[in-house]
Amino acid sequence: MRFFHLSDLHIGKQLHFYNLKEDQEVILAEVVSYARQLRPDAIVIAGDIYDKTVPSAEAVTVFDHFLTELSKLSIPVLAISGNHDSARRLEFAGEILRNNQIYLVGTPPQSEEEWIVKVPFRDCYGEVCFYLLPFLKPGYVKGVFQGEIPESYDAAVRKLLERETLSNEARNVLVAHQFFTGSSEEQPETCDSETFSIGGIDNVCADAVKAFDYVALGHLHGAQQVGEEKIRYCGTLLKYSVSEEKQKKGLLMVELKEKGSLPELTVLPLHPLRDVRRLKGTLEKLLEEAQGKVQEDYVSVTLTDETEPYRPKERLSVYYPHLLEIRIENSRTKRTLESFEEELKMAGPFEIFQGFYEELHGRTLNEKQKQIMEEIFEQAKGDERS
Repeated sequence: MRFFHLSDLHIGKQLHFYNLKEDQEVILAEVVSYARQLRPDAIVIAGDIYDKTVPSAEAVTVFDHFLTELSKLSIPVLAISGNHDSARRLEFAGEILRNNQIYLVGTPPQSEEEWIVKVPFRDCYGEVCFYLLPFLKPGYVKGVFQGEIPESYDAAVRKLLERETLSNEARNVLVAHQFFTGSSEEQPETCDSETFSIGGIDNVCADAVKAFDYVALGHLHGAQQVGEEKIRYCGTLLKYSVSEEKQKKGLLMVELKEKGSLPELTVLPLHPLRDVRRLKGTLEKLLEEAQGKVQEDYVSVTLTDETEPYRPKERLSVYYPHLLEIRIENSRTKRTLESFEEELKMAGPFEIFQGFYEELHGRTLNEKQKQIMEEIFEQAKGDERS
């Protein structure tokens, strides 16, 4: 059983103020080309198909064309919604699409009578069962548990999976879109284009899915395993932020053989229309490095000139037409940053809170409020020592 593991297409996304439609069309066409060449048994998309819950008509057209091209190859598509998708919109015309081997699952089970959608396949080693679990919050599945909301994301996912009966003979694959974490020493690598809840309340521990033979995850943009090799984020096909500059993007192909064996993973190289890069140096040096040729990549520029250069944006745009941003880094900005960091080091928790309160409310704490907060911070210190 061979399948492509994709996620986080983010169709309709903009990089700063640049429309990525052309970039996304090119990279999706390359996926179709690989599918035509390698003939996988299925294509899995682990959420965040669109970048917005209400995608533009242009974005819907891009995804429609992608599905149409895959359907011509008679390759089943198994897709779930992510936190950026609208679950109900994604399920539109679901029955018709299923008749054409396109499974778009937007919502997790909503009642005691509903179960995680399972799509079975069969190969020379026996049965392969795909369980399609869309992005969820604890409140989404309260109907499954008689109106009781699970106490955490981790508990919600665990309780849903515990209801399922996994075959001991079949190879079972889970497709999910959550923030899975391993041990405290092995936290996943994240980037600026991803958002998470403060305090890790949306975390799901990877041991919740260890019974599966492969776990196809979406949500994180960098390709990586979580704990075990069989629990994987495939990463995005394109770089969607400057912080992803050093990430090597590719198309992940997974092959499952006999039950109990590790999945065989192959990363197929991709050729994006434009790369995302960081450039650093003086204005004259960067202009010289362009060598008189237009550089089509998306670039973030950090200028190190000690004196303010003449019209940097206009001059850089001649050779770097997809300029994302210009930052300044010199002795003056470093001194400012060091001074700011020193202020932060000197301020204690209570002083920081006072500053935050004043910034938020436009007034300082009164004496009563100060007394309450001082008591709270003192109690917190005592808890840390105990």
